[in-house]
Amino acid sequence: MLSASLKPPPSLPAISPSSRAPALPAASFLSLLPSRGRVRLSAAASEGATVSQEDAASVSAAFEEARLAQFAADWKAVRADKDQGKILTLPVLRSNTGGLILKYNSMQGFVPNPLLSPAHWSKDPKRPIQDVTKDLVGSSVSVKVVEANEAEKKLVFSEKDASWSMYSSQVKIGGTYDGIVGSVFHYGAFVHLRFPDGKYHLTGLVHISEVSWDLVQDVQDFLTEGDIVKVIVVNVDAEKSRIGLSIRQLEEDPLLETLDKIIPLEPDLSPDAETASSPPEIELLPGLDGICNELLQEDGITDVRFGRQALEKRVVSQDLELWLSSVPAKDNQYKLLARAGRQVQEVYLTTSLDQEGVKKAVQRVLGRVP
Repeated sequence: MLSASLKPPPSLPAISPSSRAPALPAASFLSLLPSRGRVRLSAAASEGATVSQEDAASVSAAFEEARLAQFAADWKAVRADKDQGKILTLPVLRSNTGGLILKYNSMQGFVPNPLLSPAHWSKDPKRPIQDVTKDLVGSSVSVKVVEANEAEKKLVFSEKDASWSMYSSQVKIGGTYDGIVGSVFHYGAFVHLRFPDGKYHLTGLVHISEVSWDLVQDVQDFLTEGDIVKVIVVNVDAEKSRIGLSIRQLEEDPLLETLDKIIPLEPDLSPDAETASSPPEIELLPGLDGICNELLQEDGITDVRFGRQALEKRVVSQDLELWLSSVPAKDNQYKLLARAGRQVQEVYLTTSLDQEGVKKAVQRVLGRVP
């Protein structure tokens, strides 16, 4: 019996892979384990899930940190661009009724319609601005930063400012341009200037006083949006980015036409000879006599006499205006031109003053006389 019990047990047949029991689902496997083992494995599974949630939260926090860092870097960069006056070329993402939305690195900025270049709509000024801006989506525009407020998340660009930087150096006083009338106001009209490339890059103002030699009480009686006009540059203010324009200075001054054509100058320019040419039916301009008396009170002015009179074709101003002729003095005589309504009167001053001295004397007198 003892020897039998010490015999090795009979060998078991080998189990081929195909004869193994099919693998059980994890759930079935867990159900076969003692309850203690199930608790242990369930706890491990729960711990693994907790680790995954922590990883996701960590990734999300890292992403947010990187996003905020990028925003901070972009705000710093855009403030530097503003301070340097840098011209940026940025893509247009979309448009709305108020303007364009541009992409600046990770941020978006806004170009209000009034800050767009006139080049976009000048050729067809009556086209709705919303249609114009819609066509710009997908293109790129050149702009400058005009406001970068990180606290208020406000980023504003101006295409007009960029155009000024690029094209204003070409604008010189005395230069003439073809233009299209834009907005018209009681104080004047804005005119978009056509450059050699055929585009209207800059805008200038024709003040009401520079619209016409005629008396202008309402600018809209003379100019309408979309009108084609020719203008001359009379002022360029680089500091304020403003251009002053004139229409009337490209036309002949009706005052000169009156004196030189209606009453031609005679060889004898003495006051007596000129007075003889004066139409007898025209009376002296109201207030002119008092101005002349005041001129005689100025040091250096010894005599004041009236010369020719004439009627202009058009009313230039209802107020009395006094002009100093640019004609050089002859025998210490300067000629003033007084005008009001259609009436023109020549006034001759005999003086020891030079032209600048006469000008200052006239200005002082006009300051005293109501």
